[in-house]
Amino acid sequence: MITLAENSYGKSRVRLAKVKRRPDRHDFSEWTIEIALEGDFESCFVAGDNSKILPTDTMKNTVYSLARNSSAECMEEFGKELAAFFLERNPQVSAARVTLSEKSWQHLHTNGKPHPTTFVQSSGERQTADVATARNVAPTVRSGLENLVIMKTSDSEFAGFLKTSLTTLPETTDRLFATSARVRWNYSSLDLPFIALRSRVRDILLSVFANHSSKSVQHTLYAMGERVLANVSEITDIELTMPNRHHLLADLSRFGQDNPNEIFVPIDEPHGTIEARIRRQG
Repeated sequence: MITLAENSYGKSRVRLAKVKRRPDRHDFSEWTIEIALEGDFESCFVAGDNSKILPTDTMKNTVYSLARNSSAECMEEFGKELAAFFLERNPQVSAARVTLSEKSWQHLHTNGKPHPTTFVQSSGERQTADVATARNVAPTVRSGLENLVIMKTSDSEFAGFLKTSLTTLPETTDRLFATSARVRWNYSSLDLPFIALRSRVRDILLSVFANHSSKSVQHTLYAMGERVLANVSEITDIELTMPNRHHLLADLSRFGQDNPNEIFVPIDEPHGTIEARIRRQG
């Protein structure tokens, strides 16, 4: 017997920009939103009956209409509003997931002060949020950061590793450590100051990365996640993915020159990938 198993459908890459016009300044946000709905859609898949299908174009329109009157100050709150809206208006929908990412825009500083209506995008870092809910079930919220590009030129080594007949990598006690980190974490509650918590998590991650005496990417990754959980009680677990962006020491000996750990060749691929989830016990 053949039957339809798990399925969902939705709208991806819905881009939303919003200006909040305050008397003394404007605030600007730019989000990319993905919507996925689960529910009673078997008649559409199996028999071509679209009577229970909310068009994905309508989902896109819902984003803009809801944003117009939304009081949400952050992605997490808007994601909760959007997921609840689809469940309330569509009895055939059993679960909704809203995934959001935010581009980093800051007020441009001129003459030592932030300009009230001009913005600059200084990096490719993105903030992320994932809101999932089902009918008669409390939603879950997951926040994060991605493309957090960081590096350090000291306090990083890699030695004492397993060696085989195929190992060519030399040990080092002084290497460059660069990564483009992706971080995601879950909360213990839904009624939280998400913006303040995200800023606090980011500050902790950066502080540990800068000051940790690293024996490996794994060593520093764990220290970063451990410190977040030790200092932010509202978070239940944290997942970090940290690709090792290699910088290879350039061989200048053929030119009759030394290289006291100063000239490197950055490479994007291949690269090591290290990831782990760190959680509270009990």
